[in-house]
Amino acid sequence: MTRNHTAPTVPAAPRWAVRAAHITALLTLPTGVWRLFLAAGFLAGYTEAGYAAAGIPGWGRVYVVLLSVASELLALLTLGLVRPWGEVLPRWIPLVGGRRPAPGRVVAAAGVGAAVLTLVWTPFAFWWLVPHPDMTASGAALVGFLYLPLAAWGPLLGALTLSYRRRHRAGTA
Repeated sequence: MTRNHTAPTVPAAPRWAVRAAHITALLTLPTGVWRLFLAAGFLAGYTEAGYAAAGIPGWGRVYVVLLSVASELLALLTLGLVRPWGEVLPRWIPLVGGRRPAPGRVVAAAGVGAAVLTLVWTPFAFWWLVPHPDMTASGAALVGFLYLPLAAWGPLLGALTLSYRRRHRAGTA
């Protein structure tokens, strides 16, 4: 009898982790939608001079669209810490499809990601303490609220990484 060596042998993710992963995947949506408005030519809270100074017209539009897509894809990767496709990579992925990722590498990558995201997005919790002369008053308030959820991305990813690590340690014992 042949044994499937790619079958996961770790406990299922706890309910809180599954919920947190889904919430994390949604955290980038508000800012992504806002950036898509910018790319479509709406000032979206900027003054006309601020919009031009931000470099949005022209190639800046491509940049903000790519940034929105990349942010959402990275946020969706968080689901891999709690879903079966994170235990055995889907077969359609070139070169590594059908294989189990090394848990240590997953933990290392997710841990570095959590630290970087925490460093990058935590300052947005203090958005309202900094003047934004390139934005209207209501635009600055709106952007602050749209970016504020991103401050939770790093800590949530950190908690999910620890949960993943514990589950994989328990699965090998």
